[in-house]
Amino acid sequence: MIRAALAALGLVAAGAAQAGSLLPQGCSRPVAVNAVQQDRLLRFTAVVRDALAASGARAALIARSGTDLSRLGLRYSHAAVALADGLDTPWAVRQLYYSCDEGQPRLFDQGLAGFVTGSDDIHLGFISVLLLPPEAAGRLADAALDKPLALGLLNARYSANAYPFSTRYQNCNQWVAELLAASVAGTASRADAQAWLKHEGYAPEPVHAPPWLMLAGLFVPWVHVDDHPRELLDAGTVMTSLPNNLEAFAQARWPTARRLEFCHGPQGVVQREGGAPLAAGCVPQDGDRVTALN
Repeated sequence: MIRAALAALGLVAAGAAQAGSLLPQGCSRPVAVNAVQQDRLLRFTAVVRDALAASGARAALIARSGTDLSRLGLRYSHAAVALADGLDTPWAVRQLYYSCDEGQPRLFDQGLAGFVTGSDDIHLGFISVLLLPPEAAGRLADAALDKPLALGLLNARYSANAYPFSTRYQNCNQWVAELLAASVAGTASRADAQAWLKHEGYAPEPVHAPPWLMLAGLFVPWVHVDDHPRELLDAGTVMTSLPNNLEAFAQARWPTARRLEFCHGPQGVVQREGGAPLAAGCVPQDGDRVTALN
């Protein structure tokens, strides 16, 4: 029961390098992919990479779908920073992931193909890219590539549903939020980054949480509620950083930011810039760019 509810809440993070998303059922649950499916996923990755390269940006906020969060009205579960250069390959990503073997969070650099295809559903997947204005993107790239800074913002204790204004725990999306804050405000500590975020209006929407979520910490080592304000828990909600919160905050701060969304599905790759989110099921609409994968 607890496992199913945690999955429903989308309490996920970046998992081990091979796993992509960390689910309550277990840390590493590789999805079998045959040669045809792998080819489709790699061609999907190429479309995303080409769009990033054409942007001329140094860095971008990137998010992928993972566990099905549609019952919460959410599509994306895991955010990271994609970098044009400075890592092993162009447009690799730097992210926080929870190392199950070590029982603690780590920073993990991953090629774009691994990140893009790290979804539980090999037949349907979504990617969101937010291209910040050049100056902001440059600062984000500098911050992400500054290892002492990036590691200094990494907390030793992980919680998939970490409260965004407490330094007790941290989740993958919160690390990205604090890195973004550090890149703009020049902060170097989690407390200062959180203070800046709060001052600038960062306020993730609370998510409904059944009462037994508070029992989850007894069974799931990466879920905690003791960092959340009592009034939120009494109201049956938790507040945690999710990719849509990061995008909303960044778009409000930089109105000229460009949002690109991609998906792969039965009709191939669908790509859209701006406007409403892509349709469920990756069904192309008027104006969408479609690339066949057959």
